Amino acid sequence: TVWLLMPNHFGVFFAVVIGLAVGTIIGKSTEYFTSNVYGPTRHVAMQGKTGPATVIIEGLGTGMLSTIIPVLAVGTGTLAAYAATGGFSNMAMGLYGVGIAAVGMLSTLGITLASDAYGPVADNAGGNAEMTGQPDFVRKRTDALDSLGNTTAATGKGFAIGSAALTALALLASYVEEIRAGLHRLGQESLTLMHGQVPLMSATIENFMDHYQVHLMNPRVLVGLFLGAMLALAFCGMTLKAVGRAAGKMVEEVRRQFRQIKGILEGKAVPDYTRCIQIATKGAQREMILPSLMAIIAPIAVGLILGVPGVMGLLAGALCAGFAIAIFMANAGGAWDNAKKFVEEGHLGGKGSDTHKATIIGDTVGDPFKDTSGPSLNILIKLMSMVSIVVAGLIVKYHIF
Repeated sequence: TVWLLMPNHFGVFFAVVIGLAVGTIIGKSTEYFTSNVYGPTRHVAMQGKTGPATVIIEGLGTGMLSTIIPVLAVGTGTLAAYAATGGFSNMAMGLYGVGIAAVGMLSTLGITLASDAYGPVADNAGGNAEMTGQPDFVRKRTDALDSLGNTTAATGKGFAIGSAALTALALLASYVEEIRAGLHRLGQESLTLMHGQVPLMSATIENFMDHYQVHLMNPRVLVGLFLGAMLALAFCGMTLKAVGRAAGKMVEEVRRQFRQIKGILEGKAVPDYTRCIQIATKGAQREMILPSLMAIIAPIAVGLILGVPGVMGLLAGALCAGFAIAIFMANAGGAWDNAKKFVEEGHLGGKGSDTHKATIIGDTVGDPFKDTSGPSLNILIKLMSMVSIVVAGLIVKYHIF
């Protein structure tokens, strides 16, 4: 029996603790930047006194600044976990430690999932209270719960993207192993390096990087990095525009019902809720076809053209850009939403004031940020990594450069 607390296994134990610490730091940072108890979100609300434009500008700035602590935490945690498991003397063990740190971060998954699910429950409770004409104090209480739910949801998204970043780094090692398997199936028995050859089955990750010239001076790697960063932004652009198109169809349907179904505004007639649900559901499914295909096709296309160095650059670029953008979008959206809640609690003029109207616009912009584009980048990073691993053998045999 091997116990993790034996002296030669303390590194794995420390990697778990490091991952747990990184997750805690990301959670606390998210709470600070999205809760209306703290300054950043209150500053977003205060900008509503001068109009919606300044609300959006302040929210964007807050979201961008909120990436600093999570990125530093993940970077420091990666190095610490890598070093704790002996990565500077054995790269494979170091990458294993990084993967174990991701496990440590997800060790609180039960609590994280529960807190993440809490947000939509509170939000729907508030919607039900509004639609059923409940007294004002009921809506006030559900708004307080919803405000907390926005913060817990943003915290859950931070945990998810943080663990995805650590996992994607470990998946790069899996990609190298699939390359080894692909070369073995092709009958290759050794790797050609700058200073000779090494047997394929005993080659290290460093040997593969040397063989394929995976370094920043290789233009194939640089092109891959640029393409990976671009894909993260293109994916966000597609999902944001998809929300805009679906919302436009929804607005047209609501206006049609107001015109054709008399008595809706007076509460005398029942709207056609089913039609609105169909528009939202079908729109969501249809609009995700192109982004999904892009995430699947991009690693294959880049691999067939640029080979293994291009794919390594693509995955690294998508990971770095996607991680920062996802944190930015989730926290900016949470700050806009809770800024509106802060005004609705009676501050800065309360409901119905010009400040409230400005923060509503900010909240409307923030919803697709925090609920659509931000969380979907987590899936993009993992999906591209898995597709690259699946087609590694194909890329080894067929590539142009």
